[in-house]
Amino acid sequence: MDARLLDILVCPICKASLDYRKTAAELVCKPCKLAFPIRDDIPVMLEEEARRLAADES
Repeated sequence: MDARLLDILVCPICKASLDYRKTAAELVCKPCKLAFPIRDDIPVMLEEEARRLAADES
């Protein structure tokens, strides 16, 4: 992921900053408890594509 892109991306739902999890290839929004996938180096910022975080993942 491009570091400049990570600096400007925010959660599409609450506009909070996102945490990049390289090993899982996803961007995590802690307030919404959602993980947005990254496919072929492109973040998929759609709520219906996001994965709900388990209680122990936040």
